[in-house]
Amino acid sequence: MAEHDDPPAGKMTPVVPRRFSGLHWVAALCAVAFVALAGLGGWMGYRLVDERRESAQQSRFVETARQGAINLTTIRHATVDEDIKRILDTSTGAFHDDFQKRAESFAEVVRQARSASHGSVTSAALESHEGDTAKVLVVMSVQMSSDEAPEQVPTVWRMRIGVQQSGDSARVSDVQFVS
Repeated sequence: MAEHDDPPAGKMTPVVPRRFSGLHWVAALCAVAFVALAGLGGWMGYRLVDERRESAQQSRFVETARQGAINLTTIRHATVDEDIKRILDTSTGAFHDDFQKRAESFAEVVRQARSASHGSVTSAALESHEGDTAKVLVVMSVQMSSDEAPEQVPTVWRMRIGVQQSGDSARVSDVQFVS
């Protein structure tokens, strides 16, 4: 044979597949494990961020409902115009429009009775949540007084407050009294 180990014309030498050595198998297994762990870590990180965002939104809904309930139950004859403005500034939709229509007559009744009410939230909890809307149950203790009845026993009010997320802020969109 010549210097070259070329097979004679027309004959092919069989190609023998190279087998992975033990080191190759370990490297391949490590690469697969790394990709799997990186994928799992990415998925878990995404879920964590998503859960935190969801939790923050739910907290925002509950806090908006709490403040809305306080706004609705804390009204004084001396500050009724500011109190009404505060309610309108933190509401939206049909609730806002209905309250705005009745605001002047409501203010007049409060002024004539020289009444005052102060509400405090005793408990609040998210009832349901879908997308950018939520329903929050709120229990209030409301202390009322007027010239005719200066000291009254606090009453308990239960409300279901609808909240609508709009951009960075959430607003009261509905109020229903619950028995």
